[in-house]
Amino acid sequence: MTTLAATVRDHGEGERRWFSGGGLQTWLATSAETGGAFLLIEFVGEQGKVTPLHIHPASDETFYLLDGEILLDLDGKKRGLSAGGVAVVPRGIPHAFKVVSPTTRILTIQTPGTDEAFYRLASEPAPEGSRPIPVDFDRIREAAEQTGAIQIVGPPPF
Repeated sequence: MTTLAATVRDHGEGERRWFSGGGLQTWLATSAETGGAFLLIEFVGEQGKVTPLHIHPASDETFYLLDGEILLDLDGKKRGLSAGGVAVVPRGIPHAFKVVSPTTRILTIQTPGTDEAFYRLASEPAPEGSRPIPVDFDRIREAAEQTGAIQIVGPPPF
């Protein structure tokens, strides 16, 4: 039996990474820290950021909006979500989102934490004061193919 150590991070702590799909991720709890149970990331994005339509074949994804507003596409149905709102997307459901407010902050929980390799391949470290990396959907596609963590099923539906 493995006993995990407690993980405690205050505001502003956690590994920061520029995501090649746009935006800044702060890793609050990694798969290793949770024994593979989940992955917890805070995402900050700017207006106009979109994701391609995709599925997570082996993980469920939960969004909790801390600030801002997004437009979700869940299996072809569009729905707005604002600060304080939550969306639970079961594995296998096609989904995408677009940031519609000037900025947004989203707490993202993936269960189990099996998709971490995808996010690492599709991002770069973001030291304090560094500039965002360019959006690169080819890199997203390559990371998806290498890890199997997501399957891109279409372009951004917005």
